[in-house]
Amino acid sequence: MSTSITEVVLKHLADLLPEPFELVDVEWSKLGSDNVLSVLVDKPDGITLQETADLTELISPALDQLSPDPFPAEYLLEVASPGAERPLKTATDFAQQIGAYVFVKLYQKVAGEKEFIGDLIAFDGERLTLSYLDKTRQKTVDIDLSNVAKARTQVKLSS
Repeated sequence: MSTSITEVVLKHLADLLPEPFELVDVEWSKLGSDNVLSVLVDKPDGITLQETADLTELISPALDQLSPDPFPAEYLLEVASPGAERPLKTATDFAQQIGAYVFVKLYQKVAGEKEFIGDLIAFDGERLTLSYLDKTRQKTVDIDLSNVAKARTQVKLSS
């Protein structure tokens, strides 16, 4: 099994960032004819544009040292904040976001649905509990972490 570019980069950068910065995610995508490696970083009180520039100076040379080179072609490096809709990938991510409004997409349907948007009200390390609005009724659902295909914090728009 080949290791993906994002996995190689995540592993390589895992211990590189100084405190209080956190490596949130790595994404490999195409933007027009360019390959883009997005390294998403954050810290508790948010990240500034200057900090992303400083971290780029740290991350870029570290990526140049990767051997064998995992990149199939030249790429643009983007160091950025995850923004308001932060990806949730690990058990730690979910534990830190209890109380947050989240979007969760599943591999297998639960309660007849594959997607939920609601408040993450509990997480025990293996199972998350969401409180969500189904038409006009507030409901809760328990979801196994292993069934989560994709999840992120969600901006809640109030009416």
